[in-house]
Amino acid sequence: MATYDNLPVYKVAYDLLQKLFLVVSDFKRDYKYTLWETIKKEVIDLIISIYPANSHKEKKVYLEQARGHIEVVRLLMRLCKDLREIDLKEFVLINQMIESISKQLTAWERVMVK
Repeated sequence: MATYDNLPVYKVAYDLLQKLFLVVSDFKRDYKYTLWETIKKEVIDLIISIYPANSHKEKKVYLEQARGHIEVVRLLMRLCKDLREIDLKEFVLINQMIESISKQLTAWERVMVK
């Protein structure tokens, strides 16, 4: 079993968090302390969910939690784009990371069912 920090899904989630920290510097003050805090918490919770998903026998619960967190992030990032807090180029890059995480979590969950 790989350690959680060597998992590709963990690496992409961590890279997503780093990318978001760079993007948030341009947020308006109103959104920085409301919308951004929610996004940051969801991504951190996502990353935290990966550890027990990797180490426990009952992975399904943790994988479902992680998938829930990434879907909330997807929704909030779309809101950021619609509010013009991030430009289209940044949105596409972030959305690609979100999609990668989502696909990896779904594949991991499928493997657990078999």
